Amino acid sequence: MVRALLDAPDDFEGWRKAARGFALAGVKPGAIAWQVRGEADDLFATDAQPPPAGAAAFSVPRPFVELAESVILHRDPERFGLLYALLIAVRARPGMMEDRADPLLRRVEQLAKAVRRDIHKMRAFVRFREVEDNGGSRFVAWFEPDHHIVRANAGFFVRRFASMRWSILTPELSIHWDGETLTEGPGATRGDAPAKDPVENIWKGYYAAIFNPARLKVGAMLSEMPRKYWRNLPEAALIPGLVAGAQGREAAMIAASPAPPARPGNAATAWAVLREEAMDCTRCPLYRDATQTVFGEGPLDAPLVFVGEQPGDQEDLAGRPFVGPAGQLFDRALEEAGIDRGRAYVTNAVKHFKHERRGKRRIHQTPETPEINACRWWLTQEIDLLRPRLVVALGATAARALLGKAVTISRTRGSPIALESGAEGWVTVHPSFLLRLPDPARKAEERARFVEELRTIGERAKTLA
Repeated sequence: MVRALLDAPDDFEGWRKAARGFALAGVKPGAIAWQVRGEADDLFATDAQPPPAGAAAFSVPRPFVELAESVILHRDPERFGLLYALLIAVRARPGMMEDRADPLLRRVEQLAKAVRRDIHKMRAFVRFREVEDNGGSRFVAWFEPDHHIVRANAGFFVRRFASMRWSILTPELSIHWDGETLTEGPGATRGDAPAKDPVENIWKGYYAAIFNPARLKVGAMLSEMPRKYWRNLPEAALIPGLVAGAQGREAAMIAASPAPPARPGNAATAWAVLREEAMDCTRCPLYRDATQTVFGEGPLDAPLVFVGEQPGDQEDLAGRPFVGPAGQLFDRALEEAGIDRGRAYVTNAVKHFKHERRGKRRIHQTPETPEINACRWWLTQEIDLLRPRLVVALGATAARALLGKAVTISRTRGSPIALESGAEGWVTVHPSFLLRLPDPARKAEERARFVEELRTIGERAKTLA
């Protein structure tokens, strides 16, 4: 038995160097004791000798490297050995990375999925509280990750909060940003983090304002925001009251409304599984800087589906589509057009927020073709599950995703288009287009045209029913 000693639990480079040497030396997976410096030693293992200088190198598929970079962050002590066993298997059979039925690959991918989920939870549920120190204002947060993700996640917070001075405290280690340099410190306790600050009242007000009782699904909420995170979230104190009130209003709505037509088959289960998978999406690089995946929402028997471009800043934070300024304009336009948004399904062509940072602001950037194409898979799955009668593309990005090619809005809006799914497609402008118009007269004219188009679309959906 030989011993491989790594410097830290997330020491990917150390593992890769050692694994390469073992593989070249023909060491079998079960003959290695993988250990992290400072942890308990295997008394029966001897230190491995480094590979000789100039030893032959070998290559592995890029998906293996990306998978290993995630799995190394897991807390399972067997992860190092599992990855080495997978490395040996992939060297012998390079196509193995495409064999999703292979038990070893499936087990390793489950570890990676858990890590990606933990990374997402940290990004979504870290809450900074303002304190004063010698340098002025500093924002401090407490978080308890399930895995060794803090260093891997640090770059996201540096990019997201580049102009702030902040610290994130965790039991294992702490990271600190002074506006220029990222440093690490020892682990901390919950008592080292501040209890609250005045900004929390503003955040609670915002959370209560975007809490939509008509779309409340307690099970889905608990899946995305498990109770273990509630004690770190100021808005969590509002949830029981909001849920209780929502349940009462929901009962009144059900009593006063006819029952919607039943959705055949297992659509609800399939949609829930699809949404869960989308939460871990890494099909394009946009997931790295986004807070979370923003999936579609609405009734699964909706006759109308509206497809927007991508989540904006507020949608990225709330995890729901069309809740920002463009979404509010969209809601008012739907109401004027006689369309009940509660009976429509709304989603986006791209599920992650693409932006660039300017100071404290995150400025929207238009998704590019590879990003649209990568995310089109999710949109196609949504439409196939919902089987709507009519799908509306809001803007050029949505039209490209829906039709599979670039189109000009002025040439395609206002006329039905046959879609591959069998639904009828329509194209119009995105509500954000109306917000950007500087001339008040033109803005009023375009808004009136938009409402009229929505009215036509709503009547057409009734005709197709």
